[in-house]
Amino acid sequence: MVRDERGERRIARIAGFGVWLIRALGWTWRIRVTHDDHRRLIAESKTPLIYSLWHGHLLPLLYHHRDQGVVVLISEHGDGEIIARIATKLGYQTVRGSTSRSAARALLGLARVLNDGGTLAVTPDGPRGPAKSFAPGVAIVAQRTRAPVVAAAVSARWAWRLKTWDRFLIPLPFARVRVAYSDVVRVEAGDAREAAEDVDVLQSAMALAEQRANE
Repeated sequence: MVRDERGERRIARIAGFGVWLIRALGWTWRIRVTHDDHRRLIAESKTPLIYSLWHGHLLPLLYHHRDQGVVVLISEHGDGEIIARIATKLGYQTVRGSTSRSAARALLGLARVLNDGGTLAVTPDGPRGPAKSFAPGVAIVAQRTRAPVVAAAVSARWAWRLKTWDRFLIPLPFARVRVAYSDVVRVEAGDAREAAEDVDVLQSAMALAEQRANE
């Protein structure tokens, strides 16, 4: 019990610091958004939408889309509880799980969010990589719900890159941060198996968003 209480205090302390750090850093960033017209129209129409982003781009995108009621898929492993608490304090809702591990329960939760008209954000290479590998969960959920997918990417010349599997990006104070989006993608596969076997269209959307962010 003592260990559990200490663990809880540690998680609360780290999460509180993480929220403060993201808000403080983000306040200084000079964010420029490009290729946003189609994404914004979908968001404003309250149509269900799936954001797809690489795990390494998570931090600046968490700040940029804060307080919009987006639902984020967060792993139950490792530091997932800390990330979940940070996301909640930044105005997100969370679904716990992974599109590659314990996938069935997570996919049901994601589909429920979209069927209720919500907006999702998923990192298809999370929670443990390999970096920029595309787990099929996003494609399966998009096929089942017919929700459109928009890839999001970030670039920042002045930034820390952590020595982690995803080369986690932390823009420096006062950095110029560029946020870019792909065109809207719809998964037209006939069933979940076909969707899982054909993620090339989503991989291409991710590549396009990164290209636009780095222009």
